[in-house]
Amino acid sequence: MRTQLSFAPLAGIETELLAVLAADTQTAKGREAKAAPVLMTADPAVQAAAAALLASGEFKAGANETLLLHAPAGLTAKRLLLVGLGKQAKVTVDSVRSAAGTAVRFTKPRGIRELVFALLEFASNVTETAPGGTVPEALSAARSARAAVEGAFVGDFDPDTYRSERKDQSVESFTVVVPATAEKAALEAAFVEAAIIGESQNFARSLVNEPGNKLTPTILGERAARMAAEVGLGCEVYSTEKLHELKMGAFWSVSQGSAEPPALIVLRYEPEGAARDDGRPVLGLVGKGITFDSGGISLKPGADMDKMKYDMAGGAAMLGAMRAIALLKPRVRVLAVVCAAENMPDGKAQKPGDVQTAMPFAADKPGKTIEIINTDAEGRLVLADGLTYARQLGATHLIDAATLTGACVVALGMVNAGAFANDDAIWAKFDAALATSGEKFWRLPLGEEYAEQIKSEIGDIKNTGGRWGGAITAAEFLRVFVEETPWIHLDIAGLAWVEDAKPYIAKGPSGVAVRSILEWVRSYAE
Repeated sequence: MRTQLSFAPLAGIETELLAVLAADTQTAKGREAKAAPVLMTADPAVQAAAAALLASGEFKAGANETLLLHAPAGLTAKRLLLVGLGKQAKVTVDSVRSAAGTAVRFTKPRGIRELVFALLEFASNVTETAPGGTVPEALSAARSARAAVEGAFVGDFDPDTYRSERKDQSVESFTVVVPATAEKAALEAAFVEAAIIGESQNFARSLVNEPGNKLTPTILGERAARMAAEVGLGCEVYSTEKLHELKMGAFWSVSQGSAEPPALIVLRYEPEGAARDDGRPVLGLVGKGITFDSGGISLKPGADMDKMKYDMAGGAAMLGAMRAIALLKPRVRVLAVVCAAENMPDGKAQKPGDVQTAMPFAADKPGKTIEIINTDAEGRLVLADGLTYARQLGATHLIDAATLTGACVVALGMVNAGAFANDDAIWAKFDAALATSGEKFWRLPLGEEYAEQIKSEIGDIKNTGGRWGGAITAAEFLRVFVEETPWIHLDIAGLAWVEDAKPYIAKGPSGVAVRSILEWVRSYAE
């Protein structure tokens, strides 16, 4: 999708479709309260073209609500699309991101290949939440333009990759029109960033979308290496021999039941001019890359097992984030470790009751022994060795992402993903990053009482702590392997797959966490 900026007056823009934002200014509550939609543009010609429609009450400017007007009077555009932002007082940049995605998804099935999207600009008669008729800083042109472009890329993605008669309905051109008063340099920089971020999120989504027979651990390693070569990342991809050399007994135990060999993917980003061992942070990104999860001997129910191709969404998020990092070039060293495997139930698979030995952090330090209670709690096993290896490679701060537990989905539903941290300072940076990424994470607790649940009688720890607090005991399991290293764990099981299509995103892989991880990394840059 081509993206471009324009400062031209909306009335004179020639396009198949012009999308304009609208918000509901009604503040009263109760049954008698009626929506009071207004356009978020000061252009008098657009205001006039939509005046009758707004007055009719047919369009209420609800979040992601759309209404199309053909041959709008006074405009050169062939169609005018109104996209709602919801209540004006609650509008955020994420509202703009979703609205842009909504506009793109509205456009795609109608055979329209070009779309012009007008950034919000308060009209002179809207002053209650925007004194002086100006846009609040949180909704500045630069921030809004970035969100709009990100949303457009997200909206343009469809999962129908393998349809034999697939019709490409992609929007070929997406133009963002900004107010003439916008600060041009900041706007252009944000615009370039947004395309990189949107493309990187979609790269992660394209990986998650692949079926298990088309994306084995080996092929995931190949895709990662190809991406790394394209954007200038260092990359090594290892397999079985390396796992044995590093004594990655936890990672290998998951792999041993599959005919497909595992892949240990390591990516490195070195900013220009940065010296090694300079005392500055080295950020370690660790992702679960289970390309298909049958549950192993603790076999999953057949219903919805097909979705277990997305059990590598955490690893995909790390690869997408690394792509964006390589192109945006923050001044901080970053390494990523993705542990890719299939979890299958053949005669060589590990069994409940087995004891595995995880990778030791140092030669003179034995690896932790793990009693396997349930072979379907495999993600934490590969992450255990991945986190240890990232520390061994020099990571001073860690973040991992995984579709780790159904318990997290039970706790938070499909609205928030779970987050855990062993350090308040590292969490504060991640929490601040969410204001830019627009993604929803909720911090859940850690504690010794939960750690008690995973103590083993035969070994050091067991890989499940029982039914209660399952997401937390899984995080406590990982905490054993990070020790005192500042660390964040993201349990994205509830948000990695969009169960029902929304106006701004298709059903299927979401690419969640790519934007948040990127912003967290950038918070450490000089």
